[in-house]
Amino acid sequence: MNSFLWVVAVILFFVAIWVGWQYYDLRKRINDYAKIVRAQPENLLTDFKSLENLSNAIASLKTTFNLELSTLNSQNARLSTLLAQLTDGVLIADSAGQVQFANPAARKLFDVSDPLGRSVAEVVRNHQLIEAWRRCQQTRELQTESVELPARRQFLQLIVIPDEHESGSLLVVQDLTRVRRLESVRRDFISNVSHELRTPLASLKALTETLQSGALNDPDAGPRFLGRISIEVDALTQMAQELLDLSRIESGQVELNFASVSPQQLLLTATERMKMQTERAGLKLSVVCGELPNIRADRMRLEQVLVNLIHNAVKFTKPGGEINLEAELNSSVVKFAVRDTGTGIPSESLSRIFERFYRADASRTGSGTGLGLSISKHIVEAHGGKIWAESREGRGSVFYFEIPII
Repeated sequence: MNSFLWVVAVILFFVAIWVGWQYYDLRKRINDYAKIVRAQPENLLTDFKSLENLSNAIASLKTTFNLELSTLNSQNARLSTLLAQLTDGVLIADSAGQVQFANPAARKLFDVSDPLGRSVAEVVRNHQLIEAWRRCQQTRELQTESVELPARRQFLQLIVIPDEHESGSLLVVQDLTRVRRLESVRRDFISNVSHELRTPLASLKALTETLQSGALNDPDAGPRFLGRISIEVDALTQMAQELLDLSRIESGQVELNFASVSPQQLLLTATERMKMQTERAGLKLSVVCGELPNIRADRMRLEQVLVNLIHNAVKFTKPGGEINLEAELNSSVVKFAVRDTGTGIPSESLSRIFERFYRADASRTGSGTGLGLSISKHIVEAHGGKIWAESREGRGSVFYFEIPII
């Protein structure tokens, strides 16, 4: 950009010289003509053609110059707007390493309020990025460097491009934090899926080999092993279905059938569906809910959320414990709660429990695919609500979610 402005300045300089010379010549000829008029009025010249041509040429040149200047100003304004709106940081440094330009994104990424006139080292403040800039200055070749900033939990990539005209450099800084986080989530997802599949597949293989070894003909062991195989196949089928549901929900392919739904009826229906399971686990399941305004929701999907939360509470609550379902009006939303007296969740895990396959305690091997909470989160958010949890280890957990009223 500096090189472009320098070329424009040189052109404007020569244009100014030419215009000045034409103006000087025109002024001189007018003065000469005025002297003749004063000295010898009878010899007054009547040929104004050359003066008129010169005047028209200057007027045309002035119009062209103003048009080009307006175009240049418009392009500069457009370029300034583009640089100001870029999410990537842009720094321009001269040959001495002094920053001559910095867009708002660069100021934010490097947390510097006024980088102009400061050195690249002062602005960047990272030895790897500084070395990349120095290599570019020495080799005059494009350099790329990626670094992690643990203090700010950021991943930055710096691209240094040499300026062949000014011997300076252009530094483009990209924030890769979100990209790296998504890559980490993808790796964890693949690892977790592999782990969840490994156990039932290994069990199926062992059961099949046992049956092939003669257990199939055993009147006691044969049916028992076949029953185990059926259970493992059901678990794999459930995992595949929940993965499909989660994928469809995340991609927005699931259509919600919104209707007027009673919060109290929603809680009672979910309680009825989970009554037998909670009784088998030796738990008390109750509902606390008065008359509330209806909400706009997909009844089946919200029942699925409540069932998932109750099922999660059953897994981590010891026999003799309690699970309470509650709902109350909170401004323009109905706030639901599933409260248990279980083992609780460690504080460092609360922010991650809605991730796919995440387990607060990796040693826990209870039933389930580990996808229920993630599916619940997406269903609630698709209703325009939010979901969260509060817990203390050994004191139980409470899962809340809010749904707007009609």
